[in-house]
Amino acid sequence: MTAESDHFTALQELVALLTAKNPFYARKWAASGAGTPPASAPDFAALVPFTTKGELVADQAAHPPYGSHLTWSLEQYVRCHQTSGTTGAPLRWLDTAADWQALTEDWVTVFRAAGLTPADRVFVAFSFGPFLGFWLAFEAAQRLGCLTLPGGGMSTALRTQVLLENQCTVLCGTPTYLLHLAATAAAEGVDLTRSSVRLLVVAGEPGGSLPTTRARLSEAWNGARVFDHHGMTEVGPVTYEHPQQPGNLVVLERSFWAEVIDPAGSQPVPDGATGELVLTTLRRPGSPLVRYRTGDLVRARRIPAAGTWESSPTALVLEGGILGRVDDMIVIRGVNLYPSALEEWIRNFPDIAEYRVTHDRRAALPELSVEIEAVPATAEALASMLQQHLALRIPVHSVPAGSLPRFELKARRWQRLDPVIA
Repeated sequence: MTAESDHFTALQELVALLTAKNPFYARKWAASGAGTPPASAPDFAALVPFTTKGELVADQAAHPPYGSHLTWSLEQYVRCHQTSGTTGAPLRWLDTAADWQALTEDWVTVFRAAGLTPADRVFVAFSFGPFLGFWLAFEAAQRLGCLTLPGGGMSTALRTQVLLENQCTVLCGTPTYLLHLAATAAAEGVDLTRSSVRLLVVAGEPGGSLPTTRARLSEAWNGARVFDHHGMTEVGPVTYEHPQQPGNLVVLERSFWAEVIDPAGSQPVPDGATGELVLTTLRRPGSPLVRYRTGDLVRARRIPAAGTWESSPTALVLEGGILGRVDDMIVIRGVNLYPSALEEWIRNFPDIAEYRVTHDRRAALPELSVEIEAVPATAEALASMLQQHLALRIPVHSVPAGSLPRFELKARRWQRLDPVIA
């Protein structure tokens, strides 16, 4: 059998299992008539309905605390994690030992694609809370034979000290936090040219695939290579950066049936067109998702396989990484704008330490304004650049250094002011 037929067989087996054993999907598919294993990929797309985060939130509210989408009895689950809540109400997510093993294997693939070897020393710069990625990164690095150091329970200054003293060669974190870590080191007179860090493994924000943010990260860490990937608690690790095409992400297809659809509808988009990423988890049957609308905007193409770790002769590549989110786009006086595009322009100015964007919807015509920690001349230059690119006047204000929030996890730089309803 070919890799493609094996892949579709795994999809058919998943549908059959969930129809028989998973209360959430058995109920959902009984209502839609989609519980029979599909005969073909078009059959699957035509008959099986999407799953949305709203459905999952409602299911957990109706069947607390974990919902009804668990395939096995509760006694078989060994891990509990939680989504960040940055795109709505947080979700609790359970995994069996077998599912956790598959997720860890996918993270090992991420690290192998990044070029990690047992000689590396890995520092995971997170406070180890309920989010999935920290724990998987830590366990996968150990699985590869790396000396692995957790960064939980440490101040930013102490983390810098620990990774220097232990001569860590790989640093994991969000792009925002690793920039903050470097800035804190500089403010305290720590010379990062003494650092052994050769590789930054980043995730959690679009910045890891944006050229200007990548350049800022590498410069801040003494020329270290930047390696991006992405995932979600609900589905696990999804992609890793193409080793020969920085800024492009490769889907871990052995674990997913991936589709890219029109965000405003349900039809697939042509190869290379922008659409919403839809995922079915093939190796996480204990807490599965079928045709899950991720909300991530991507531009996908199929190309020859990216490395020897691939199980197929071709790879599904997301050009430019995650381009934005379906629900992130705002319209300002007829101009469509995504946060990732604005970050790309802001990162062209190396002296901007941090920024915040305000989307004011209180007036009849919504307005956008930007605050930056930089000198007034930079604010004027950025305002001029934004007007050139967007044909809009967006006020840019210079604020004192250190006055804007810093973030260890996903940055929340956008704030929205809504009308007060009497």
